[in-house]
Amino acid sequence: MSTEESRAVELISRVSYGRVATSMRAMPFVAPARHIVSDGRVLLRLHRGLGYHRACNGSVVAYGADNFNSGSEKLWSVQFTGTAEIVEPTEDELAAFGTEPELVDGEPFDPVYMRIEPQFVTVHALDYASETPATRPGPRSVRRHLHHVA
Repeated sequence: MSTEESRAVELISRVSYGRVATSMRAMPFVAPARHIVSDGRVLLRLHRGLGYHRACNGSVVAYGADNFNSGSEKLWSVQFTGTAEIVEPTEDELAAFGTEPELVDGEPFDPVYMRIEPQFVTVHALDYASETPATRPGPRSVRRHLHHVA
C-alpha cells in the first residue's frame, strides 16, 4: 500500500459516512453511504430499496468522504476510485458498521453491502490554521478552493 493509500485509509477511518458516485442509465448520481475500511478496501452499506447498488455492482465508482463539517482548521477529502461489487460482510465487519437506520425515505432499511477494490486513491488537504475563525472561508469557499486544489 502506497503512502497516499495509507493516509487515505487513516483519514476515512475517522468518519462514518461519505458519498458514492457512478452513473445509472447514462446519468450521473451521488448517493450517501455508511462505510468501514476492511483489509485496505472500503466496504459500503447502502439501502437496497433505492436501487443504487445495481448501478454500482461491477462498475467503476468513486467513493469520497471528508471532514468539512468537523470545525477543524485542517480539512481533508479522500476519494477511492475502483470497481465495486456486492459482498456478504463478515460478522466482524457487520459489527464495525454499528446500528442500522430504521427507515430510509419512510421505508424500512434493507442493507446491501459493496466492496470497492481501489484502482487509485486521492487525498486533498486544506489547511486554514493561519486564519482566524472570523476570516476563514465558509463551506462554499472551501468547495471552490478544493476544486482548484484538485
